[in-house]
Amino acid sequence: MATGRRGSPLLRRCKREGYTHGLRPPQMEALRAMCGALIPSLPVEGLHVQPQPGRGKDDLDRFFRASAADGAIPDEVNENSDNPSWKAIGYSVPVPAAAADVDRLRPRELGPAEAEAPSPRPLDSGVVETRSLNDATLLKSLTERGVAVKAGVSGAHHTVQCDVVIVGSGCGGGVAAAVLAAAGRKVVVVEKGDYFTAESYTSVEGPSMERLYEKGGIFCTSNVTTIMFAGTTVGGGSAINWSASVRTPEWVTQEWAREHGLPMFGRPEYAHAMDAVCARLAVTGGCREEGFQNKVLRRGCEALGLRGDAVPRNSSEGHFCGSCHLGCPTGDKRGTDTTWLVDAVARGAVVLTGCKAERFVLESNPGGRDGRSNRCVGLVATCMSDGITKKLRIEAKVSVSACGALMTPPLLRNSGLQNSHVGRNLHLHPVSMAWGYFPDSTPEAELSGKCYEGGIITTMRRVTARTIIQTPALGPGCWASLVPWESGRDMKERMLRYARTAHAFALVRDRGAGHVDGEGRVRYTPSREDVDELRNGLRQTLRILVAAGAAEVGTHRSDGLRLRCDGLRDEDLEAFLKQVTVEKGPMVPGHDKWALHCSAHQMGSCRMGSSPKHGAVDGRGESWEAEGLYVCDGSLLPTAVGVNPMITIQSTAYCVSKGIAESLARDNK
Repeated sequence: MATGRRGSPLLRRCKREGYTHGLRPPQMEALRAMCGALIPSLPVEGLHVQPQPGRGKDDLDRFFRASAADGAIPDEVNENSDNPSWKAIGYSVPVPAAAADVDRLRPRELGPAEAEAPSPRPLDSGVVETRSLNDATLLKSLTERGVAVKAGVSGAHHTVQCDVVIVGSGCGGGVAAAVLAAAGRKVVVVEKGDYFTAESYTSVEGPSMERLYEKGGIFCTSNVTTIMFAGTTVGGGSAINWSASVRTPEWVTQEWAREHGLPMFGRPEYAHAMDAVCARLAVTGGCREEGFQNKVLRRGCEALGLRGDAVPRNSSEGHFCGSCHLGCPTGDKRGTDTTWLVDAVARGAVVLTGCKAERFVLESNPGGRDGRSNRCVGLVATCMSDGITKKLRIEAKVSVSACGALMTPPLLRNSGLQNSHVGRNLHLHPVSMAWGYFPDSTPEAELSGKCYEGGIITTMRRVTARTIIQTPALGPGCWASLVPWESGRDMKERMLRYARTAHAFALVRDRGAGHVDGEGRVRYTPSREDVDELRNGLRQTLRILVAAGAAEVGTHRSDGLRLRCDGLRDEDLEAFLKQVTVEKGPMVPGHDKWALHCSAHQMGSCRMGSSPKHGAVDGRGESWEAEGLYVCDGSLLPTAVGVNPMITIQSTAYCVSKGIAESLARDNK
C-alpha cells in the first residue's frame, strides 16, 4: 500500500494564518447557532439509505451527528490523509498504483544516505523556487543557471538580464518559453505559483485547491453570477484542467480570419501549429474505459438516438484518473509543466516560482512602429519570500504577458497601458449543471463506478453550434457548495448519494461579454440569447440523464428543483422541463430563485484586433501601445471558442512566439 503521507505537505494541509475576528462571545454564540442550523447534528434513526460496500452504521452515525456548530475547524484529513466522513459518502482519495509501487520500493532501492533524497524533477535544472531563498541564494541560483544578474546594493532592485521575460507558465507562457528558447534566446519565466509534480499531488481537495487555483478556487464575479476556476501553479491551467484537447473548430478560425481581420487563423500556419501542439502533447482520440459520469452521458445519448462524440485528451487512451483537476497524480496527463517547459529548461530557460509580476517597464519611444509611443524594456517583480528584501528588475528585449485572461489585463493596466480593449470582451463559456442519482442497485451493469473515478471528460454531446454537453470534476467540497440547501437533513442525505450522483453540464459559446476591472475584480452577465442557449442545453442534459436510467434528476437552482423518475410518464417529464430555468445570481433584487454559473475557460480580455479600435494587441500579439510587449494567453482570442480552449490557446501562442523569434532574428541582422 502507498503511505498515507504521499505528496507535498503543502497539498495535505490548508494554510492556517492567524487572524482576529473581532466578535464578542454573544456574537460568536449566535454565529455558532446559525452554523448548527445549516449543518445540524441529527439522529441516524429512520434514515433509508442504500447499503454500500465499506460504509458501516458507525460511519453513518458519526457523519449525521457531526455539526457545523462544533467548536474547532478540523483539517480536511488527519495525519493518515484520511477523513472519517468519506466512508459515509462513499468517497476515497485515489492513490495511483504506480505511486504505491514507488512508495513501497523506494526504501529498498536507495541506500541509507540516499533514502531521504527526493527524486529528480523534470524542471530541476531550470527552476528557481524563491520562497525558500534569500537575496544571496537567489542571485547565486540565477547565476548558476546562466542568467546575468547584478545585486542591488543601494537601490530597491536586483537586476536580471535576459532576452525574453514571460509572465506565466500555463498554456500560453509554457509554449512561448519553449519556442523562444529553441530559437536560442535566454528566457526567464516568472510564475507566482509553486512547482509541483505528480509525486507532489495528494488529491486532497481543500489544500490542493488552495495552492493550485486562483483565490483557492473561490473566485466569484463581483456581481455574483459566476464562479471562475483558473490555475495558479507552474503549468497554469494545463496542470489542473480536465485533459480535453479539442482543436479549434474550422468555422471559428474562418470567422476570426474574415470577420475580425486576423489572417493568421485562416492560413496553413495555424493548422500546422495545431498539429505541432497535438504532437507535443501526444493527444489521443480514444478512451479504453470510461468513468461513471461519462458512461451515463453516453448511455443517455444512445437511448435517445443522439450522437455522443469521443473527446481527445492529452493523455494515454488508458488514462483512468478522476483527479486531474487537483494535479494528475499518475503523471499521465501532459500539461506544459511536463512538456513545453521541460523543452524550454533543456535549452537554458529559467523558471522563477513564487515570484509575482508587478508591472512592465515602459520607456518613451517617439516615432515608434505603427504609432507605438512606448517601448517595453522589461519587468518589475516581487519574490514572495521573507528572505528576499529587494524587488527584481528583469531587463529584456521582449516581454510577454501570459498570465491568463483574468490576470493579464490588471498587469497591463498597472504598467500604464490605456487601450480601451484591455480588460473588456471577457468571455467565460458559462456552464449550467444538472444531476442524476443512480442508486447502486441500478440494473445496468455498464453504469458501475463512482462520480469521481475515471477520465473527467471523454464524451461530448453537441446540442447546437453554440452549445455542448460535457461532464465535470466535482470533489465533495465543490459538490456540497453547489448543491441547493433545503434543510440540514436533506443536505446530509444528498451527501450520502455523492458517489452515485452523476453531473453533466451545458456550456455555451457566449456572445455576451464581461469586464476585468482589476486584480480579483470581474463583472460578467450572460446575454439573453446566451441564457436561452443554456436553458435549452440544460433541458437536453436532463433528458439524457433520465434516458440513462436516473432514479432522480435535478438542477442547482436555489429552490432545489428535482424530479423522481420512478414510473415517469412523457408528459410528466415535459411538464418538469418547462419549469427548468437559468436564473441570475443571488444578488439580483426581486428574484426568489437564483443560481450560479461556473466557468473554467476565460478568454478575450486583451483580444487581437486589426487596429487599436478593434483590439488591445495586433494580429501578431504585440501591444498597440508598446513595442516589444506581447500578450500570449487566452486573453488574445477575439471571441469565445465554443469548445475546451487548451489547444486553441497553445496553437495561438505557438504562432505568436514563432513571430517573436523571427522578429528578434531580424533585429539582430
